[in-house]
Amino acid sequence: MSLKILKPGVLDTIQDAGRLGYQHLGINPGGVMDLVAMQTANLLLGNEMNETVIEMFYPAPDILFEQNAFITITGANFSPMINGDGIKINRPVMVKRNTVIQFPQKKKGQCCYLAVCGGFRLEPWLHSFSTNLKAAAGGLDGRKLQRGDSIEFKIPFDNERLKNNDVVKLHWRAAPISDSSAPDEIFVLPGKEWNWLTDESKTNFSNINFQLDVSSDRMGYRLTGEPLLLSKADELVSSAVNFGTLQLLPNGQLVILMADSQTTGGYPRIGHVIKAHLSRLAQKQPGEKLKFKIVTQRVAEELQLSQYLHLQQLKNACTFKLQELLK
Repeated sequence: MSLKILKPGVLDTIQDAGRLGYQHLGINPGGVMDLVAMQTANLLLGNEMNETVIEMFYPAPDILFEQNAFITITGANFSPMINGDGIKINRPVMVKRNTVIQFPQKKKGQCCYLAVCGGFRLEPWLHSFSTNLKAAAGGLDGRKLQRGDSIEFKIPFDNERLKNNDVVKLHWRAAPISDSSAPDEIFVLPGKEWNWLTDESKTNFSNINFQLDVSSDRMGYRLTGEPLLLSKADELVSSAVNFGTLQLLPNGQLVILMADSQTTGGYPRIGHVIKAHLSRLAQKQPGEKLKFKIVTQRVAEELQLSQYLHLQQLKNACTFKLQELLK
């Protein structure tokens, strides 16, 4: 074996970019909450962009590396330490066999990702390795990771620098992706039922702060704030929803559907978080405030393209660095 869970965290699962193409059968895509963090982790190691990773929430697990490994940690900062030596996120690290990684303190963010060079050796379900907890399929036996679980690496890793060091911290890192919006601002496209809102509620939607409720999870982020009102009381036939859909609940509060959301829903869809801001949204913690801004399709596409170009530049830079390192 290659990696062993010594102490499980609150929710550690195997994830990838998701199980696409089965929504018509009622099987949601699932996958990572923060796609950019997952892709960043893989590119830092020279992996395929959507290679399988371990997604962790805080409290996070203690993990033993039973073999030498080339890893990186991205997403939330849980103060990772290897054999008591702190390491930085968004940087590649070599670790020696029989070393242990721990996450003693939550500093920022909600979900954290561990990637290993080459990825993990697992069996796919419907062309994806992502864990579907509801269906008890995918990942490792369709469940969250438990004490004693072992996961094999696809490929072995070794480097001369590990002969005399437990940890080798490499000097390059991935810069964060940013745009001109404020950190607490989430861009939204109007939904199918946007015009069901009263004019006052449309104004309030963009002008007031909403707070992430403690009941939020991988299925949905529940928000609290001034209730929004509908101008009509029509009933909605259950319709397609996806990651990022904002639904208005009967009490006037909002829920944003997340990675493990259902495939259809019967509440009004007043908006959709743009794809380029889903990762930002995923890292929001309970109690944090956020503000919505309605944008155009053009703005959404431009930000998505900018994000794509950033990842391509990272891929090119890391390919060059890894060729130097491993030659």
